[in-house]
Amino acid sequence: MVYLAPFLSGFIAAIIGIIPPGLINMTAAKINLKEGKKNAMWFVIGAVFVIFLQVYLAVLFARVIDNRPDVVTLMREIGFVIFSILTIYFLFIAKDPKTKKKSKIKKSSKKSRFFLGMLLSGLNFFPIPYYVVVSVTLASYNLFVFENTVIFTFVLGSVLGSFAVLYSYIGFFGRIEKKTDYIMRNMNTIIGSITGLVAIVTLFNILNYYFG
Repeated sequence: MVYLAPFLSGFIAAIIGIIPPGLINMTAAKINLKEGKKNAMWFVIGAVFVIFLQVYLAVLFARVIDNRPDVVTLMREIGFVIFSILTIYFLFIAKDPKTKKKSKIKKSSKKSRFFLGMLLSGLNFFPIPYYVVVSVTLASYNLFVFENTVIFTFVLGSVLGSFAVLYSYIGFFGRIEKKTDYIMRNMNTIIGSITGLVAIVTLFNILNYYFG
């Protein structure tokens, strides 16, 4: 029971963080549709490997700043600015991608897909501040402690949660291939709406800290 809470917390946090359509999960679905499930799985494994490192580093960083609420607030303010910029970009600046007609595509090797997963996951810096905030918040409610075994359990839950979501994308979009183009055409609106919601929640937390 001691490890169940951090495991479930990591699992749920991963689902919430990665389930919105984004570059990694949509790429996994795209590879599955065009190159098959095996290559898509190698892509997912590469992405999850980097996610493991990101979550672990994030929790270690959170342990350092756990007793520094001013630093946590500063991170929230930085996050608000970043998400606000992303929202403006995706909703008003970025052009929606145009779907292309299907064409024969040369299958890439499993190794190349594994490293592509690592690359795209490494370029995504969102998990680090996200898991810092999640772990510090859980610790404030006594649902998480910064001990090595508990940290590993939390990270394991996060990795399995991330894998479960990415695997679901592979299976889900394989069944609704015709609807994938619609989602891709509206990807910027979807992402912009999500980042806008996160920015609003972050702003609320900042205002609550100063005036609550």
